[in-house]
Amino acid sequence: MDYFTGISPNGQRAGDVLFVGAGPGDPDLLTVRAHRALGQARVVLHDRLVSEDILALVNPAARLVEVGKTGFGPSIAQSEINALLVHLASDGEQVVRLKGGDPALFGRLDEEIEALDQAGIAWSVVPGITSASAASARIGRSLTRRGRNGALRIVTGHDAKGFADQDWRALAAEGAVTALYMGKRAARFVSGRLMMHGAGADLPVTIVENISRVDERIVATCLGDLPDAVETCDGPALILLGLAPHPRMTARSLPAELALSDFPFFPSLLKEASHGSRATS
Repeated sequence: MDYFTGISPNGQRAGDVLFVGAGPGDPDLLTVRAHRALGQARVVLHDRLVSEDILALVNPAARLVEVGKTGFGPSIAQSEINALLVHLASDGEQVVRLKGGDPALFGRLDEEIEALDQAGIAWSVVPGITSASAASARIGRSLTRRGRNGALRIVTGHDAKGFADQDWRALAAEGAVTALYMGKRAARFVSGRLMMHGAGADLPVTIVENISRVDERIVATCLGDLPDAVETCDGPALILLGLAPHPRMTARSLPAELALSDFPFFPSLLKEASHGSRATS
């Protein structure tokens, strides 16, 4: 299937743009559509945190352009990224805008779509697994649980003005669960605000660093110790407030790849399933 239509909203022949979620880093967590889109792209504009394993899946003939942003560091202006998307698509290129996680979560998706709309460029969005979902899977915990929390808050540690202000009372409520993105530098600010609004210093917190990658690390801590705990993290990390890892999870999570030989009962089960499907077909 060709995911690039080449027809703009005004009916003119043009290139178009696919916003593709790269997920947290493990290429096995890409959607099938994302994988195919990478193979069809002619130009890929990617964030700094997209893993090399995922970039290796890009069409070998495609041009890779890094347009990443570094928190509190050198970054490409959003206006430049918008202009580049419009320029490439206007020249008839099939462009993948590859974003870490899911494009719709802290990915400035709306700003880039608005630029394409103004230029009459066709676009579509391929969702990806966001870090909160991947992190909860790796620690063996649900982001919501009946009787505990009927809502999940996804917040950022900082915005264009500095550390982001939040509804601290809601985040500090008993049973609340919050996924804190880009929160390493804001950890002391966040922990202080939460405790000022009623959260206990012993509130469980889990930090998942380099989610789903070979150097992934799970740090179990508490709200009072959060500022010191994040200091041990060098890579990108998601902070889960109100969740502790399942007891069976270790500081290092299960290996990302497991061979069937690790589970001797799998081949027999697969054989039985295969025979069963043929018998009923």
